[in-house]
Amino acid sequence: MHFNAKETTIKKNLLKIVKFVDGDGIILEDIISKKEFEVRFLGIDAPEINYCNKIKQDEKELQVPAALLIKLGYLSFNFLKDQVNLGDYCTLVQEQNNLVDKYGRHLGYLILNDGRVLNEIMIKEGYAKPYNDVFCEMLPLYQEWNLQAKNSLKGLYSLVNRF
Repeated sequence: MHFNAKETTIKKNLLKIVKFVDGDGIILEDIISKKEFEVRFLGIDAPEINYCNKIKQDEKELQVPAALLIKLGYLSFNFLKDQVNLGDYCTLVQEQNNLVDKYGRHLGYLILNDGRVLNEIMIKEGYAKPYNDVFCEMLPLYQEWNLQAKNSLKGLYSLVNRF
């Protein structure tokens, strides 16, 4: 993980993956309190898996049909599920100024037991793109890695040139 020491981060351990939401979201359980909470991966955006307002907006902005975006969303979702298993333990690292989104979901970087960062995997392998609407510490690197994935036709970029 490439954290800038100037940024204040919060690290939460003893978390277990209990449910997958989509290609950029997951449900974790605090194994001490047994409380579950939703996490949206900070700095990345994967296509939606359901028809919703965001898919309509993406369809208009990208000039890509909603049905194709949903198909891409499922490819992203399935790729995520191949990277980690339900019941796996992980660590959540959050930026002090980006703790929750407007829907109350926790925002953060998900670090797996082997030290890999799920957010980075999704970007580097072409199954998510940088989320440019909210600045986070990793955004410049995510933009760079996304361009590399796009130029190498990795992941979703093997099918489309934007999503």
